[in-house]
Amino acid sequence: MKTVIIVQARMTSTRLPGKVLKTVLDKPLLEYQIERLRRVNLADEIVIATTTNVTDQPIIELCQRLQIPVYRGSEHDVLARYQGAAVAYHADGVVRVTSDCPLIDHRVIDQVIRFFLDHWPEYDYVSNRLEPSYPRGMDTEIFSNKVLNEAYLEARGEAEREHVTPFIYWHPERYKLGNVAYRTDESYHRWTVDTQEDFELIRRIIETLYLDNSDFTLADILMLLQKNQDWLKINAHIKQKVV
Repeated sequence: MKTVIIVQARMTSTRLPGKVLKTVLDKPLLEYQIERLRRVNLADEIVIATTTNVTDQPIIELCQRLQIPVYRGSEHDVLARYQGAAVAYHADGVVRVTSDCPLIDHRVIDQVIRFFLDHWPEYDYVSNRLEPSYPRGMDTEIFSNKVLNEAYLEARGEAEREHVTPFIYWHPERYKLGNVAYRTDESYHRWTVDTQEDFELIRRIIETLYLDNSDFTLADILMLLQKNQDWLKINAHIKQKVV
């Protein structure tokens, strides 16, 4: 099974435009994420799935500099963009992560992929968000290209097209769903970047941890926030967009 991590990324975010290329320590957030994704052991390739918009040319240029494959597709039909990227790069298993999660831990991704592979073909879809326990920002999903194609051909709703996987997990009678849980419930943490407040928290985490250890873990972040509990207030009031 060829496993491909496909990362959706665009510059025209509604709440924080250009967020994926906002810099910390003179490095774009997307570059931090790519650096962390490259450490995933169980994935064969990383593809950045961006749009055909001219505004996303800076993402293309970053990927060219980092020698990361790119696929360009629809801005709003992200499901079609994923399906096109999966076909173009011959993916058998598709790992979905989003570019607003620059701190994502490669160990978490490997754990989700390992669960999927160890139970194949028992599960059609595995994630760590069906029953949230991981911090928001560690979100990882994996599913087969076959299931992705079915969603691409059959999904009709706007949310199903924009958010890629709802067609799958909204049909548990059709698809076997698996969840990977963290050892404790840390789902109240928000380490994703959708607002300026989110970025401020991520900036502090990177500036504190990265220079000493670029491969800092989920546990390292939790320990840092335990020591700086006031940081949790920075973005505690931000509500996650509902699908």
